[in-house]
Amino acid sequence: MLWRIPLNTSISSVAHIRTVLAAMPGEDLAAVAVWSAREPQLTKPAGSLGRLEELGRWLSAWQGRHPPRLDKVVARVFAGNHGVAALGVSAFPPEVTVQMVANFQHGGAAINQLCTVFGTELDVVSLELDRPTADFTQMPAMTEAEFVAAFLAGMDAVPADTDLLCIGEMGIGNTTPAAAISCALFGGEAALWTGRGTGIDGAGLDRKTQVVAAGVARHGGQAGLDILRCLGGRELVAMAGATLAARLRRVPVLLDGYVCTAAVAALLAECPGALDHCVVAHASAEPGHRRLMEALGKTALFDLGMRLGEASGAALAVGVVRAALACHTGMATFAEAGVSGA
Repeated sequence: MLWRIPLNTSISSVAHIRTVLAAMPGEDLAAVAVWSAREPQLTKPAGSLGRLEELGRWLSAWQGRHPPRLDKVVARVFAGNHGVAALGVSAFPPEVTVQMVANFQHGGAAINQLCTVFGTELDVVSLELDRPTADFTQMPAMTEAEFVAAFLAGMDAVPADTDLLCIGEMGIGNTTPAAAISCALFGGEAALWTGRGTGIDGAGLDRKTQVVAAGVARHGGQAGLDILRCLGGRELVAMAGATLAARLRRVPVLLDGYVCTAAVAALLAECPGALDHCVVAHASAEPGHRRLMEALGKTALFDLGMRLGEASGAALAVGVVRAALACHTGMATFAEAGVSGA
């Protein structure tokens, strides 16, 4: 049975989000037990498929059924614009966000190709692109009302019948809030979390690092959701909302790269175990992402040197998850194949 809440008007404050986080469902132990009974009987040495075996268990545990299904895999790309982009933290101007959203809608981006290859439904959710968030070096990026609206937009983007959710983002300048959130949550110098993003030069990297440090100095020391509100962007908040909605609806989640992982880190800062239904798809080339995964206790499925965003790594990982499911459900058992077991 799905654990449901009404998704439009039910949440009206950050405090209410915290209440929902505290009541999240855990793994379905009955489904895990059925998976655990079948897996050792398959015609292979125990553990020989490595993380593919873990992914099969993960699907059963968080879908709450065995066998799990991947009939409806969806990718959601959330798009937002940032006030700090005006400070020269990106190699591209803010209007590129709107232009790339149009490219997604016309099927011309990498995410479109990856979703087509792996049978994934794609939708792009634009979040007030004509109204960037505030400059977080001067004030909180969002008011509480703006934060809640973006969080609900993310929650509403997850269909109830989803079997697997991929989340990602588009927003010029958004590796800057990702670095700031990570630094504020886990400490250390701003330079440890700040990378070149879209390819800024040395002077640009220095400027970006100073912006991150200024934001953390102004807004650090708060709880996770407050950090996300003060330093994040609408698309980051929406990814956190989608991740929580997925948990409530028993949908496992594939996280994309640095920006995505930083966004949902705020949930874990509020509630231990909040990301247990999530797998990080890939290790971004952004240096802060590896540090962030270590802080979260997560290991990426693969490392291909990607740093595109737009859920591209998560969409690529769908192929790996489909392979894991095919092996668990399709392989013969030792008894069925007439093969002697260990």
